[in-house]
Amino acid sequence: MAQFLWVCLGGAIGSGARFLVHSWLQPPGGEGFPAGTLAVNVVGSFLIAFVITICAGGDRLPTSAQTVLTAGVLGGFTTYSAFSWETLKCLQRGATTMAAVYVVATLLGCLGACACGCFVGKWIAA
Repeated sequence: MAQFLWVCLGGAIGSGARFLVHSWLQPPGGEGFPAGTLAVNVVGSFLIAFVITICAGGDRLPTSAQTVLTAGVLGGFTTYSAFSWETLKCLQRGATTMAAVYVVATLLGCLGACACGCFVGKWIAA
């Protein structure tokens, strides 16, 4: 239960950091290129790979701390980091078809879900 609470706290920190970075980089009104979102996705992808790689096969960071950083802080910062890590692992294993399917399914699935959410939201609000 304690680790769960630490992950929740890390998620809150990551979400707050995402808000700050996004607010700093995104133009007022949210118009234009989504630089804030792109920045958190790219930085989060780097950080999750860095943390997992540097901790692999060593005792540099306790497993519980690694979980708080990856699932908590970076999970709150961006879930795109987990997607990037999983795709990279598929590519490293030589599972290029699986990686391609995952990328396309994620992109189309998430865009489709977003479009459906907008449709349903507008329908309910009407």
